[in-house]
Amino acid sequence: MSQTNNETPTSGTPYGTLPSASPLPQRKPVSLPRLAEMRERGEKITMLTAYDATFAAVADAAGVECILVGDSLGMVCQGLSSTVGVSLETMQYHTASVVRGLQRVQATAWVIGDLPFGSYHESKEQALRSASVLMQAGAHMVKLEGGGWTTETVRFLVERGIPVCAHLGLTPQTVHALGGYRVQGRGDSAALLLKRQAIELQDAGASMLVLEMVPATVSAEITVQLPLCHTIGIGAGKGTAGQVLVMHDMLGINLGKNPKFVRNFMEGQNSVRNAMAAYVAAVKDGSFPDDSLHAW
Repeated sequence: MSQTNNETPTSGTPYGTLPSASPLPQRKPVSLPRLAEMRERGEKITMLTAYDATFAAVADAAGVECILVGDSLGMVCQGLSSTVGVSLETMQYHTASVVRGLQRVQATAWVIGDLPFGSYHESKEQALRSASVLMQAGAHMVKLEGGGWTTETVRFLVERGIPVCAHLGLTPQTVHALGGYRVQGRGDSAALLLKRQAIELQDAGASMLVLEMVPATVSAEITVQLPLCHTIGIGAGKGTAGQVLVMHDMLGINLGKNPKFVRNFMEGQNSVRNAMAAYVAAVKDGSFPDDSLHAW
């Protein structure tokens, strides 16, 4: 019987195919309990950003545990000067794209959707509506930036069944208020503030915490103080529970100069998948980041 135009093809696609599933036979879908088990046994958590179906599938196949659909897409995909111009509708679109890509392969990665600027600042209720949009698009968790005033928002979301990843240190959505892309948490008072906010976010129910451009010693101390909230560092040293990089940065294909905390994992590799696998291996064995090169 010939195939009609309304039927779905059983193999292949007209513009290329997504990668096959990872050959790791023991890999199970990543969940909050699995991340806690990794933390308990001292295994580092790996995270990369991805914004579309194909790169998400490649990252999943390479063994990346967590995929962040970051509002960094505003800069690396849309060409914006900051993340501030990214809309909730854009985040919904890219989150759904990533999830569809994962569903085409082994679909084991934990997906985190970024709540963009202005989508959770008005009220806890606005945050719930915005988080619901990303969760319905397929995200397993949402991420929001800042401490202090965000604590009750985190509590409100977690009490309603929405896992939350917090974000302290350099928070790109407020880069103008911070005076630029600068290290945060230097000095005793600034470090104490970060530590207090981190503990408050854990107590409110945050399961993960991105620490961006925070001195390595401060990040390590915060990690010890947060047994229930897994710290994910970016420019925060190797003492965190895991690491994250923007995919375009670690592949050496961004539109500007790579930050100090980035390593180009495409060097010496013949494919994107191998580069991502090299990143996973380097985080797991502790060779990345190197605090003498990638941290403050």
